[in-house]
Amino acid sequence: MIAKEMYELGAKSSVIREIFEYGKKRKAEVGAENVYDYSLGNPSVPAPASVNDAIRELCDTMNPCDLHGYTSAVGDNETRQAIADNLNSRFGTHFTMNNLYMTCGAAASLCITFRAIAEKDDEIIIFAPYFPEYKVFISAAGATPVEVKCKAEDLTIDLAAFEKAITPNTKAIVINSPNNPSGVVVDEETVKALCAIMKRKSEEIGRPIFLVSDEPYRELVYGDVQVPYLTKYYDNTIVCYSFSKSLSLPGDRIGYILVPDEVADFQQIYKAICGAGRSLGYVCAPSLMQFVIRRCVGQTSDVSVYQYNRDLLLDAFEKYGFKVAKPDGAFYLFMKSPEADAAAFCEKAKKYDLLLVPSDSFGFPGYVRLAYCVSTEMIKRSLPSFKALAEEYGLI
Repeated sequence: MIAKEMYELGAKSSVIREIFEYGKKRKAEVGAENVYDYSLGNPSVPAPASVNDAIRELCDTMNPCDLHGYTSAVGDNETRQAIADNLNSRFGTHFTMNNLYMTCGAAASLCITFRAIAEKDDEIIIFAPYFPEYKVFISAAGATPVEVKCKAEDLTIDLAAFEKAITPNTKAIVINSPNNPSGVVVDEETVKALCAIMKRKSEEIGRPIFLVSDEPYRELVYGDVQVPYLTKYYDNTIVCYSFSKSLSLPGDRIGYILVPDEVADFQQIYKAICGAGRSLGYVCAPSLMQFVIRRCVGQTSDVSVYQYNRDLLLDAFEKYGFKVAKPDGAFYLFMKSPEADAAAFCEKAKKYDLLLVPSDSFGFPGYVRLAYCVSTEMIKRSLPSFKALAEEYGLI
């Protein structure tokens, strides 16, 4: 009667969403101010004022039928050109609107890209810890996700393990930098080494291996940290981007796919992107948000708030004995569980109304993820609970 696999996906929500829903119930019982919910990566910093200003201006000045009507299937031309111009000014590239396909955020971008490039028996490599939905998106495209674990000591890419994982069936790899859930940024030295391996293996296999760069957190970095722009290092790179985090617009679902001219068989790949978008129903991204992006591209929300929250937690956790890989970007902490069973640790944390996400679904057991894109006041209120939890485990 129904697709069993789809039923199973729908019947069981993600662990993150389950904890988020538990938090809503708990807040109704004890008061929202007494629950410390670190489960969901939902930006707590508002969008720049220019976003709301652009929406008002568009509503006041633009013909409503044009404002809310269809754009071209691949996206509004002026919006795509504005994005290309911004990228070119920042990274010294030479993109045009013809390299861009507008989407409903990074999830749509990834689903379209995997569908466009995946064929029977293909494998796509993902680095653990990873965003759990990668496996869902890759499998739905008919490919097989292949996990390569990062180094336990610092959660950076294990290049030797990566090279060993490449087979004649490897079609692509996915890089997410800054990373969700760890906040780790892939540095230039690692990027160069990884791309050298991919070039060599592509030659051995006799066809390109694609590099899919998942970039919703690109602008969320701290200090002088630089995130290498991967199209500058590897020709066969496809960029999947979302404005959800940089502009604090997660509910408005707007992003893009970038296919550079340098990608092998560019025209075929771009047309496959268009075909995959068509087959999945991902054509004509929300027109209002496309017009907003045209006016606001290159702007970001106030990242300093996230940096302050990160430093607040890092300082406290060092005192409390919790071990964390220092994140240089995004808004997540990946903390080692004091016991092997991270889910059991998260259950004990609930006694103190601390809602943390166990790392098993991220492909890296023994850790928990904290999304610190929450109010600074909530973090401050939660610190005594973290201290009490640390004391229960004998860390202090």
